[in-house]
Amino acid sequence: MVETVTNWSLRHRAAAILGWLALVALAWAVGTFAPGTDARSSPAGDAGTGQAVLDRQHTREPFWENVLVQPLSRAATADLVTTLTTSGAAADVRSPLEDPAQVSADGRSGLVTFRITGTGAEIRARLAKATAAVDTVAARHTGVRLAQAGDLTVSGAVDKSIKEDIGRSEARSLPITVLILLVVFGSLVAAAVPVLLAGTAVFATFGFLSVVDNWIPVNSATSAITLLIGMAVGVDYSLFFLRRVREERAHGVDESIRIAARTSGHVIAVSGLTVVLCVTGLLFTGLDNLRGLTVGTILVVGLAVLAAMTVLPATLSLLGSRLDRGRIPWLGRRRTRSEFWATVATVVTRRPALWSGLATALLVLLTLPALGMRLQDPAPTESLPRSIPVIDAAVRVQEAFPGLTMPAHVVLWNTGGGPVDTPALRRAIGELTAEVPRPAVVVPVDQALVVRIPLGGTGNDEAASRTLTTLRETLLPQTVGRIDGVGYAVAGRTAEAHDFTTQVLARAPYTFGFILLLAFVLLLVVFRSVAVPVVSLLLNLLSAGAAYGVLTLVFQDGFLAPLMGFTPYGGVLGWLPMFLFVLLFGLSTDYHVFILSRIRERRRPGVPARQAIVEGTASSSGVVTSAALIMTGVFSVFLSLAAIEYKMLGLGMAFAILLDATIVRGVLLPAALALFGDRLWREDTVGNLKDPSRTHRLS
Repeated sequence: MVETVTNWSLRHRAAAILGWLALVALAWAVGTFAPGTDARSSPAGDAGTGQAVLDRQHTREPFWENVLVQPLSRAATADLVTTLTTSGAAADVRSPLEDPAQVSADGRSGLVTFRITGTGAEIRARLAKATAAVDTVAARHTGVRLAQAGDLTVSGAVDKSIKEDIGRSEARSLPITVLILLVVFGSLVAAAVPVLLAGTAVFATFGFLSVVDNWIPVNSATSAITLLIGMAVGVDYSLFFLRRVREERAHGVDESIRIAARTSGHVIAVSGLTVVLCVTGLLFTGLDNLRGLTVGTILVVGLAVLAAMTVLPATLSLLGSRLDRGRIPWLGRRRTRSEFWATVATVVTRRPALWSGLATALLVLLTLPALGMRLQDPAPTESLPRSIPVIDAAVRVQEAFPGLTMPAHVVLWNTGGGPVDTPALRRAIGELTAEVPRPAVVVPVDQALVVRIPLGGTGNDEAASRTLTTLRETLLPQTVGRIDGVGYAVAGRTAEAHDFTTQVLARAPYTFGFILLLAFVLLLVVFRSVAVPVVSLLLNLLSAGAAYGVLTLVFQDGFLAPLMGFTPYGGVLGWLPMFLFVLLFGLSTDYHVFILSRIRERRRPGVPARQAIVEGTASSSGVVTSAALIMTGVFSVFLSLAAIEYKMLGLGMAFAILLDATIVRGVLLPAALALFGDRLWREDTVGNLKDPSRTHRLS
């Protein structure tokens, strides 16, 4: 099928190139002009129940802002309360001069709180006016710190940081990719082709995602990850194809492209299919955010494969010898094999048991820290650096009033319909708030009530989790739970993160089992050998385990934290281990199938197993190393971003891919294959002796 598509592209070069450009233009037009509204994400578990109740109300929950007065000053506090009240932008202004619950335990800090109401532009305008009022009062009282941090200001700082991070990732990933491709090919034109194809695939994906977002939530993290995955796999696929074309250049331009389609093109198709199928394992979680990430990855990988099968052969045929235009001296010398990896393969295949043991011991050693991994999402104050003024303000509020910046939102509603607010319920709420950290706030939201209760701690740590559990399992059933016809659920950031992680852990066995079974079946079909998929899965598990260990060591335990510019918060992002496992299994298949195919290409004519391993590794590992450097460089961009979540993803993927392409594929794979010897390929070789026509189907 791959060769048929390539032959069509060679015969209809203009149609293939123009068709691709038309597809990209269509994606842009659909994403730009198609009507619709963004789908809203629904949290998991009990938090999702509470959010669904609020979504059914005709009015929305008001946003609360906090202003820390430090040290507590009667004059500054009174001035602030008066200014906010007369500004018309703030409602329900509450003062520490009137409510002792809004004075910190040490008496040094006070908290002024107020609501921002309205819809759309009204909210933004009133927030800006209230913030200006706070700044005006601060200018009149220079000896007092007024630090504002609330629902809108903190979420605004997070959104701004994410947008800036995405912009930085786009600006930094492209130069890194181009630089590595220049070193690999030594030609401006040859380096530009993979970048243009990957870039147009990503551009088209974003267009289609704009339409998908009408039904499936696509958040900013999905956009950032889709960008990096698209650039990584798009460039990798073009690199595999282009290097094989260069190797076969003696056969002529079009014939070398046909050979590349028969060999590397088949590998690209298998690898792309594996990535797409593996990432569907995320759907087992049932989580909206991961569903959007799944669709984004499927789209960008599918388009990258389509480009490599159609427009890439047509472009290479059209360029011909002009592909080497703009050559840079001393770079990209044409080599069909890597002498370094040939030497490594020769050494490890002579004593495979020794090198297998050493490489496995190293990976197991790197995995050990993962045994103490604690899944926990960071609070905004833990995610972003304190150099951001709003985050610094939120940290100060958090220190003076633990848990206030991430309160639990206890949602109360009438299960029979109608208003829920009754004197009996108010008494029950009083009993509830008397048992939890103060200050608590009761907010009517149409026919429902929301009780905002600080959970203590940082809002996302173990102390907050224990309070959340006590609130759900003990306090609520003993208070509002005794009133007939009243439903309750706990929402809010802490509850959402807790329920998200709980659901991820509950569904993880299904996701992992699906991917392991799928990868086994795919490799069994491709290589027609039971031993090959077994070895492959073991190597992938070792690689993923080592990545988990490094993530735990760095981000949970704080190793190298000052060097990487973050403060550890004692956990690892809840969804990251599963996502890393899924993506790594899919992407590492690129390298694994490519190397094994080259080895089998040597083995089929009857070359002894050890010699085939050395020759296949030598001819493929150079390309794999180049591809891994590109992926590592692209994902390493995340390490320079502000949010700790992006840093985790960047380090986890960059380290796992680099480890996979060097220690795992360059040392452990040849050693493991040498241990099996001729037995590994016996079924495949016998099959080809019976049917010689199969010898060119995959390499």
